[in-house]
Amino acid sequence: MHLKAPAKINWSLDTLGSRADGYHLLDMVIQSVALHDSLEIEPADTLTLFTDGRVHVPQDGTNLALRAAQALQKHAGVNRGAVLRLHKRIPTGAGLGGGSSDAAAVLRGLNSLWGLGYSLDDLCEIGLSIGADIPYCLHGGLCRVQGIGEIISPLETDKVFHLVILQPCRALSTRQVFTALGAGAPAQHPDTEGVIRALRGGQYAALAAAMGNTLQAVSASFRPEIRQAVTHLKEYGAKAAQMTGSGSAVFGVFATAAAARTAWEALSRRYRVCHLTQTLPNEIRNPQFIVNNSL
Repeated sequence: MHLKAPAKINWSLDTLGSRADGYHLLDMVIQSVALHDSLEIEPADTLTLFTDGRVHVPQDGTNLALRAAQALQKHAGVNRGAVLRLHKRIPTGAGLGGGSSDAAAVLRGLNSLWGLGYSLDDLCEIGLSIGADIPYCLHGGLCRVQGIGEIISPLETDKVFHLVILQPCRALSTRQVFTALGAGAPAQHPDTEGVIRALRGGQYAALAAAMGNTLQAVSASFRPEIRQAVTHLKEYGAKAAQMTGSGSAVFGVFATAAAARTAWEALSRRYRVCHLTQTLPNEIRNPQFIVNNSL
């Protein structure tokens, strides 16, 4: 069994305070993109994970993909195993949801392989116990995500947006960013409803005016390269650009595929991690869209 684990971008990320247990309450507009990791799953007696050897991709219990497999195994009360082979393309520590998407793909794949018959809601409950982004990654497509990540509202759109994604610096710790955020109020909140209207209408000026990420200023205080990368994307024609998640990746949206490619060709000479991609249609919510017989 072969699966794709798509990256995601945050069109908006708003922080609304925190719960008594310390988890931050969020209001976000998130969308899947074509950039993806690939996962191969084979039946086996025990659970094992192999990666393609990239640095900073653990193969032990700290890897979300293996943790997801172990959590599903425990929840279902089964002793069946699998060999998980993960090929990483999504930059790590970037705010692109790579680890969470890998975990979501594992949950989806093993649910099928082991014949568990779990519903999407069941898988989301298991996923949330491992990581807050996993429920969204199980849904995919364009969604509004609220709470700590457990409230998912799918949004309909037929628009495709052309993107260039950069990772201009070292990875960031999400915990470090949220801790620093607590020291002061965000400077500016995004217009979440405005983002949704602009995405549905394909209105770039309105999208640029409404977008925002309340973590960006904090993350850029640790990694000034983030701010510079946003500027570079706009200089090369991006209609809007900002950081995704807690960083350290940033993305720019372009009016046409040709404009995005021109910017990517130029920026690839400046940035080692530079990806040309586009948003995915909501058909990604159909499991058959990302489960196939070949990578």
